[in-house]
Amino acid sequence: MSETVTKKLMLYFPKCECEKPIIYHLVKDHNLVVNVFRAKVTPEEEGFLVLDVTGTEEQIQSGIDFVKTFNVTVNFTGKGVARDEAKCTHCGYCVPYCPTGALNITDGQTRQVAYDESKCIECLACVRVCPFGACTSAF
Repeated sequence: MSETVTKKLMLYFPKCECEKPIIYHLVKDHNLVVNVFRAKVTPEEEGFLVLDVTGTEEQIQSGIDFVKTFNVTVNFTGKGVARDEAKCTHCGYCVPYCPTGALNITDGQTRQVAYDESKCIECLACVRVCPFGACTSAF
């Protein structure tokens, strides 16, 4: 029996694909457990979906292959939050608002703000508080 794993994915739906029951088929036909973290998918618009899929490597790959048949782009980082280094002034204003420490100051000498994407839970606090727009969301 294959080992069960979980992968985080971000799916981008062009407006022509937003009304299809894709998640239903991932669960029913590919035996995946799906946990949706964030979604913005509406008819007549493009959409984004951040989710965890749990199953065997084979089931997950089969599900991804299925999703790609719908002109849906799959991003394997699975993050709807991005940080633009060029816009970041390293003011540190975001750091106390980040509940997981994904944004932190690792070197007290340089005071540079570091971003550990693996710790990000996409609470969007950084997006709301950054005075320079360095943190953005696909949503």
